[in-house]
Amino acid sequence: MTARPEGHRRPIVAIGHVSLAVDDIGATTAFFLKFGLRKIFENDEIAVLELRGGTHLILSGAGDDEKARRKPSFDLMFDDIEAARSTAQEQGLQTTPIQVGRIHSSFMVKTPDGRDLTVTSSHAGDRAV
Repeated sequence: MTARPEGHRRPIVAIGHVSLAVDDIGATTAFFLKFGLRKIFENDEIAVLELRGGTHLILSGAGDDEKARRKPSFDLMFDDIEAARSTAQEQGLQTTPIQVGRIHSSFMVKTPDGRDLTVTSSHAGDRAV
């Protein structure tokens, strides 16, 4: 393991890739682009989208795999949750009201294949991430 360099404020490790099996790669790519992810690659079989910090979201076809159709095992996190919800609504996405929690405030948004995706407020504060 590599130690954090002296004076280095952000963690030295990040999540590299997160995968999500979807019904429609094109529609789901367009959905995530509305949230500000950056498209790296897309074809009929796979899409690679980039989040802040360099994490890649890999979208692939779900096919007949019912297990792949469960709720995403990740959430999207924004510094300004109210602005994120407003932007989602301006993009025509269906959202729930913001729920204020002890650590995070959050809302849900429907993905193109009908899953509930959680969108949360950041917990990083003024720490570099």
